[in-house]
Amino acid sequence: MNDNVKHFQIYLIFLSVTAFFSCKQGTKPDVSGIDLNIKIERFDRDLFAGKQKGIPQTDVFLQKKYTAFYDDYVHQMVGTPEYDNATILSTLYKDQAYTDLSRDADSVFKTMEPQEKALTETFKYIKYYYPQVKVPKFIAFISGFSVQTPIGDDYMGIGLDMFLGKDSKYYRAIVKSVPLYISRRFTPDYVVPRITETFAREELFPQRDENRSLLAKMVENGKVLYFMDQVLNDQVPDSVKIGYTDKQLSWCKAYEGDIWAYFMQNNLLFETDFQKIQMFLSEAPFTPGLGEKNESAPKLGIWIGWQMVRKYMTENPKVSLQQLMAEQDAQKILNGAKYKPKMEP
Repeated sequence: MNDNVKHFQIYLIFLSVTAFFSCKQGTKPDVSGIDLNIKIERFDRDLFAGKQKGIPQTDVFLQKKYTAFYDDYVHQMVGTPEYDNATILSTLYKDQAYTDLSRDADSVFKTMEPQEKALTETFKYIKYYYPQVKVPKFIAFISGFSVQTPIGDDYMGIGLDMFLGKDSKYYRAIVKSVPLYISRRFTPDYVVPRITETFAREELFPQRDENRSLLAKMVENGKVLYFMDQVLNDQVPDSVKIGYTDKQLSWCKAYEGDIWAYFMQNNLLFETDFQKIQMFLSEAPFTPGLGEKNESAPKLGIWIGWQMVRKYMTENPKVSLQQLMAEQDAQKILNGAKYKPKMEP
């Protein structure tokens, strides 16, 4: 029997936790006329209820109701293609860890009405700016920490076991796969920002291979964060959008000029060496070489890119969101932003 199914609780297939973002950026458009009412389907509950109904009946029911998601769930998230659905369901149902995790997820998410309301608001804004966008189905599930927000054929998944709250007992058990500086963001507050970011990055604005310099990547990421400013509720704090602690965000604001000076003095903006620029774009507890006593924030290239894009849009009020997102000339954004933050005295 495949280990992914057997040892349900302690493994990680794929996790890309990057950034979550927003701030007050003027007044938002009126989207009250857009007809949308998002509901989150509770696959997690339907699957768990199947324990009492018999595997053949449950398998047929889940196939019919969840189609492509169910196939991806069984053969990619918790199992592999060489095992049939019945074998994988049987293995899950016998696993106490699956039962415990299901009950914990159900108790944290007794209802998902807050998330449904927030997703409806956010996707109304997305539809306002991009009317042709097809809003996916949203499906809640647990997978033993396999994946957090997968995108598939007409669906987006919400891995509830990766939003249980930072103090969940499970996250200390998987610390070798998921460090605590990442799992501290596994809270219900992150569901909608994480979904929004994933949809933006994967569906709307996929990364371009030719954008190899640090400046290009800063602007590319900054545009995604600015997009999230426009479509997330204004109450979502910047710290949640980018995944910082309050202390890290305060550090960035205090030393914005110094961070920018560091990039300039070390000729980093046009650096294309992957190893050299990754430390300014990747998840980490802090950025080596900046700040004292490991107080610096990670992903400084992304944060500075976000501030640069915000400044560009302030300086160029006639540029629409759609024009910004389509612009691929990072140098144009840099020049148009007149970005020169002051250093700390």
